[in-house]
Amino acid sequence: MNRLVILGAGTAGTMAANRLRRRLPRDWSVTVVDRDDMHLYQPGLLFLPFGVYEPHDLLRPRDRFLRDVELVLAEVERVDADASHVRLRDGRTLGYDLLVIATGTSPRPDQTPGMTGAAWRRSIFDFFTLDGALALRDTLERWPGGRLVVHVTEMPIKCPVAPLEFSFLADAFFAERGTRSSVDLTYVTPLEGAFTKPVASEHLGAMLAERDIAVEPDFVVDHVDPDSRLLVSVDDREIPFDLLVTVPLNMGDELVARSGLGDELNYVPVDRYTLQSRAHADVFAIGDANDIPASKAGSVAHFSMDGFVENIVDHVRGRPMTHRFDGHANCFVESGHGKGLLIDFNYDTEPLPGVYPYPRIGPLSLLKETRANHLGKLAFRHLYWNVLLPGRSMPVPSLMSMAGKETASTQGR
Repeated sequence: MNRLVILGAGTAGTMAANRLRRRLPRDWSVTVVDRDDMHLYQPGLLFLPFGVYEPHDLLRPRDRFLRDVELVLAEVERVDADASHVRLRDGRTLGYDLLVIATGTSPRPDQTPGMTGAAWRRSIFDFFTLDGALALRDTLERWPGGRLVVHVTEMPIKCPVAPLEFSFLADAFFAERGTRSSVDLTYVTPLEGAFTKPVASEHLGAMLAERDIAVEPDFVVDHVDPDSRLLVSVDDREIPFDLLVTVPLNMGDELVARSGLGDELNYVPVDRYTLQSRAHADVFAIGDANDIPASKAGSVAHFSMDGFVENIVDHVRGRPMTHRFDGHANCFVESGHGKGLLIDFNYDTEPLPGVYPYPRIGPLSLLKETRANHLGKLAFRHLYWNVLLPGRSMPVPSLMSMAGKETASTQGR
């Protein structure tokens, strides 16, 4: 019996397990390892502080979504890639013929001096964890107003548009309560502008300006002074806050570091097109666990999956891996007041205006605020549980298409 072991039963790990179980020969066993049996719908954490969802809307048992797959609930101590086995903390060892690392990325507030401590989740909050989002919800309910700073420590992060979305939703939240005039909103980023891609950055930056949200770019944080409530940069700039909503440094799982498989941020270096480890031919890293220069967002895990599965099937049969992932990502950007926009891009092409996924028809608009985009973001939760995780196909191309997009050569037509 040949053995496929997948570390992590999040978005990427669950999709990979279900798809590969159907495609691999029956003489392959598929085992998924995770520390617990609770799957969290992470995109919903953005809405939790504003009362849109409750925790039960975002949580499901992992084993509900794994078909004909063994789920092992245990902490992983380390991977011995030379011996091709995974050592669990309870003393068990899992041998493998093929290993897929899908352990994701996590916020690490402990990596920024002053971020954690007595002020953590009192005046300094995160929203990329369930506990953090719930604590922030309780605070926003009773917060009288003041200086609200939304801060990104460093890239890459899960869903790079999420802190922008939080800023837009906060603006709408306070406006609908009639308290927006008592809130001073500032968006602080290590980037030169609002986003990583120039066209989208200009568009999103203009949206921040329209909402009277100040932007502090090129801000590389050195430390947080929780007593004086100051965010301090490496070049000694200081930004005061009454409430700091931060996206801490994101890092891959510690088991990657313990196994000697990662870079300085615990991401596995892989070939950006095949997701195969650069160091070990029988190891792959998918989703947020690798170092590809793409968004650490669920859409990347989804769009990479078709080619990844085909490559794995070819790999186990001794054939060359010819399916090349192009870094395709798209993200709904919630902009408040029941509207949103959509961006679609890859390694080489930045977000452009137009319609998606079908030319002329859409029905979704690119780089344009619409009600349909907002409804699309809310509807995605149903698709996530019922289509993506079970490994079913979506009626959109996995590789990025220029169909429906407006370029400099088409805009004048």
